[in-house]
Amino acid sequence: MEDKKRLAWSSFSYTTRVTLAFALIAAMTALVAIGVVSFVWEQHFQTYTTDNMRNTANITAQRIATIYERTGDLWNPDTTKPAAQVVEMTTGVGVKVIDAAGGTPFDSSIVIDEDVDGFQRSFEPNDASQVAMANIVVDGVAVGSVRIWVYGSDTLMRQPDQEFRDNSYQAMGIAALVAIVLASCIGFLFARNLVAPINRMTSTARAIKEGDLSARTELHGEDEIARLGETFDAMAESVEKDRMLERRLTTDVAHELRTPLMAIQATVEAMVDGVYEADEERLVTVNSEVQRLSRLVDALLRLSRLENRANPMKEEIVNVGELIEGIIATHEIFVSDSGLTLRYEAQPDVYVMGDPDMIRQATANLISNAVRYTPEGGTIDVSVRRGDIMASIAVKDTGIGLSREEAKMVFSRFWRADAGRTRESGGLGVGLAVVKEIVDRHGGWVQVEGEKGKGACFTIHIPLYDEERARAREKTQAKEAAKQARAAKQGKAKAHNSGKIG
Repeated sequence: MEDKKRLAWSSFSYTTRVTLAFALIAAMTALVAIGVVSFVWEQHFQTYTTDNMRNTANITAQRIATIYERTGDLWNPDTTKPAAQVVEMTTGVGVKVIDAAGGTPFDSSIVIDEDVDGFQRSFEPNDASQVAMANIVVDGVAVGSVRIWVYGSDTLMRQPDQEFRDNSYQAMGIAALVAIVLASCIGFLFARNLVAPINRMTSTARAIKEGDLSARTELHGEDEIARLGETFDAMAESVEKDRMLERRLTTDVAHELRTPLMAIQATVEAMVDGVYEADEERLVTVNSEVQRLSRLVDALLRLSRLENRANPMKEEIVNVGELIEGIIATHEIFVSDSGLTLRYEAQPDVYVMGDPDMIRQATANLISNAVRYTPEGGTIDVSVRRGDIMASIAVKDTGIGLSREEAKMVFSRFWRADAGRTRESGGLGVGLAVVKEIVDRHGGWVQVEGEKGKGACFTIHIPLYDEERARAREKTQAKEAAKQARAAKQGKAKAHNSGKIG
């Protein structure tokens, strides 16, 4: 039964559920309010009406006592006149005046029964709790008493009081219905306003799923849903850019593979058909194209291995200054042949924990990239600095530079700062992607700065070597190794014992 109810509730739309929830809350609030007010009516209002009747009895007794002091006779109609006035002014009540001897000078409820020889009958209640009584005191002596009751009520509540109470209940019921209706309307409007941006995000996601990558929610604001919409749009924009890069990657890879393959095919077919002789010049052409293909495949394979963590990373204490100095020595002639000036500056004793081969490869890629995009006569500055927690390797050139938009794209595969460059002058376009993967694996980041036409600066930031952290890591690795050794030993022992049992 619970499952059916749960399913029935979940089958409603979000707007309907919120509307019903608001209505239920309003109904529960109204019921609680009515219950509290009812308790107040039954307890305090009843006490109020009883006290009111008692006060009326006391005032009437005092007025009769004042007149009694002048007349000296309780049976005098002028003396009991205040009792008659109460009857006239207050509807639905009975008033009775009794003297000290028990006689009844005044009784507004008395009826003469002619069927029983003129017998007089009074309608005063027998229950004393249903009667408000006050003594008529003159010079400290009670000469009589005044009794007041309400016809048809055992709580001294007059008809107007009962009507007021009933009307109050009715008003509360109407107020509860109005509150439920208003709460339902407010809940409906609230749910619609809440669901509208969610529906917009749903339709946008559906459009993206169907291939419209330009679809956006266009939600803006300071609330949580607006921020969710902005984040969704940023994600969609990132997906669109990635898809564009994937298409560009496919096109670029196809172009990179097609050009050398066509050159090889044309040359080989010409030699097979006898158009060209299979001499050294033709074979050198084929060999250069094969090498170009091999470099492209190697670069893509290297990047794929870095991304997939296929090759384990060494963890050695590396003196960054000495490591980069060796790279500068091997690249000096290459840079000089390109008509550029290479300058190097390093602070001493800059140590990091990492893979020296990967760091060397990342730095070499940055230097090669700077050489490709710096015109003849330019300068390339390489520096090593020690920060508070990071070591930095900066490669700065005076080349074509980068804009802010280009700086966000430099680590994408096959991306080039100058799209018009040929692959021979612009490289394969995966070197910077390799740099980023290497730095990510070292727990660092790459900073890109540049200005169009004035050059660019790529700075690798890698955490400095921390001896305490290194020791803790070594202890952890030693514990893991010991644990694996014990597990292997236990496995061998179990296998040996199983063999004996068999």
